[in-house]
Amino acid sequence: MTIDEEIHQTNWSSFRQKAMVNTMFTSRVLEEMSVSLLKEHDLTLPQFNILRILRGQKGNPATVKLLTERMLDKSSNASRLVDKLLEKRLVQRVSCPNDRRAVEVTITPIGLEVLSRIDPGYTRLDESDASFTETDAKTLSELLDRLRAVVRAHSEH
Repeated sequence: MTIDEEIHQTNWSSFRQKAMVNTMFTSRVLEEMSVSLLKEHDLTLPQFNILRILRGQKGNPATVKLLTERMLDKSSNASRLVDKLLEKRLVQRVSCPNDRRAVEVTITPIGLEVLSRIDPGYTRLDESDASFTETDAKTLSELLDRLRAVVRAHSEH
């Protein structure tokens, strides 16, 4: 279904406006799908993001600062998210050997297990439709990178 059909709008001031609305609308659809998938694992999207970042560390600890820098949602409170994940035993905190005030976070085996149960849901999405090819995905990703750069450049003025 096209964006015109989804939101019952056919008059656009420009294709740029249509693309912006379409990007925001599609983002919400993807977010709703993710929220639904994560709900059965008692995780929020920001908590899932933290776990994926930690898994990507391949056993190396991460500081809360690093987690904040890499999070998709910069407005989320990484410290509070880590606290919630600690309660669920999905991560652990370790005092930094070089700086006792600093705390490092690692994913636990339980956290890795939870991610391994979630992964197939995202894999099904990746493989769900051959009409959206790897080339399409690459092109879309490059266009979104350019759009984000343009939006940020204009918001700085």
